[in-house]
Amino acid sequence: MKEANHPLAGDAANQTIELCQRMIRNRCVNNGTADSGQEIRNVETLLDFFYGVDLEIERFEPTPGRASFVARLPGLDQAAPSLCLMGHTDVVPVNEAGWSRDPFGGDLVDGEVWGRGAVDMLNITSSMAVAFRKIATSGFRPTGDLLYFAVADEESGSTHGAQWIADNHWESIAADYVLTENGGLHSGTPTHPVVGINVAEKGVAWRRLRIKGTPGHGSMPFRSDNALVKAAAVIQKLADYSPPPRFTELWSERVGTLNIDDETRAIMLDPNAIDQLLADLPPGQNSAFLHACTHTTFSSNVVDGGLMKTNVVPDAVELQVDIRTLPGETEAEVTHHLETALGPLADEIEIQVLMNDPASISRVDTPLWDSLQTAVSKRFTSSRISPQMTVGFTDARVFRSKGSVAYGAGLFSPDLDGADFAQRFHGNDERIDTESLALTTQLWLDVVADLLG
Repeated sequence: MKEANHPLAGDAANQTIELCQRMIRNRCVNNGTADSGQEIRNVETLLDFFYGVDLEIERFEPTPGRASFVARLPGLDQAAPSLCLMGHTDVVPVNEAGWSRDPFGGDLVDGEVWGRGAVDMLNITSSMAVAFRKIATSGFRPTGDLLYFAVADEESGSTHGAQWIADNHWESIAADYVLTENGGLHSGTPTHPVVGINVAEKGVAWRRLRIKGTPGHGSMPFRSDNALVKAAAVIQKLADYSPPPRFTELWSERVGTLNIDDETRAIMLDPNAIDQLLADLPPGQNSAFLHACTHTTFSSNVVDGGLMKTNVVPDAVELQVDIRTLPGETEAEVTHHLETALGPLADEIEIQVLMNDPASISRVDTPLWDSLQTAVSKRFTSSRISPQMTVGFTDARVFRSKGSVAYGAGLFSPDLDGADFAQRFHGNDERIDTESLALTTQLWLDVVADLLG
């Protein structure tokens, strides 16, 4: 599969590596609370990187420390389409005990940059900044406006970032086209190689379940109404619940990119057979991702018992559930899923909506899609780009809701294994190779030159 490999040479590649390292070291950890993240640190690093460049810059800070900014290079023709390069600056929490290296060290070891955010998504955010600065200082004038948007709070739903800015200052970030995380992995077969571009994403329907019980003394548990015991049953029921598979319009495209035999391909396109196939796949075969592409999923991730004590039977436990929906699913269908999964227990639970954004998709018959194909072909001449759906959520959904065309893009090394790469998202030993950083930086330069040249 590996063909022409022309990573960006010289200062720009080194700048991407160094900027990514600096942003990792800033520890902009977003744990979901209003005062976490402190993305102002990465904003200041990026603004320092842009210092002295003639740009229009607008800064936002809806919550102290939760800063974002947009830099604009005005186009020659205000009627021409505009392009926004968007990267978030926050990262998720980390259990340092599970790492082989300091997760905030930003170490460069054997051609890889290590650290929380190296793949989600400080690699993209830094490469976009380097490309944007290089364009702005080269004398190039785009036909339409070119924006660089460094945004806070993507990891916890965009309340302090893209959603707030879109609701209050849409005119500052509005763009016809948006590029963000995360595409660019190689797949397919040796004779038909492809590079994935995310044009759609599942919906996110986070819920808080309040499970009620009756308080009592811990020394007398017999026949007690223990909310924690019921919460354990709720968690197990959600873990066991598996709604039937449903194939989206992009599923056959995804299956077509897999290097599998015809019999396996037929099974993966059969809704009556795919679940058994996924269950039989050995570890490391990306079964979790393939399952998420074809199912509504439920993950119980946070338990809060409030004022709990060892000798007190708890009267209430709160459970936060990460639910990801397929295109077309509504809020009512999410409630139906929960009621089906929990059975009679559903009557004892209060459900609170934390987040309810539907799945989103962008069309591919656009000049931006053509420019991405042209740019990828410059590096990998026989690879075609493939429209795919990501199972996570990104800030692309905010722009799609406003009518923008948004793709998750990038261009990674063909040596990077897709299954291994997926496990690094929010996982241990997150890292990115320098070849991928260079290729992705060059991708943005090539796309801008083709689309806005």
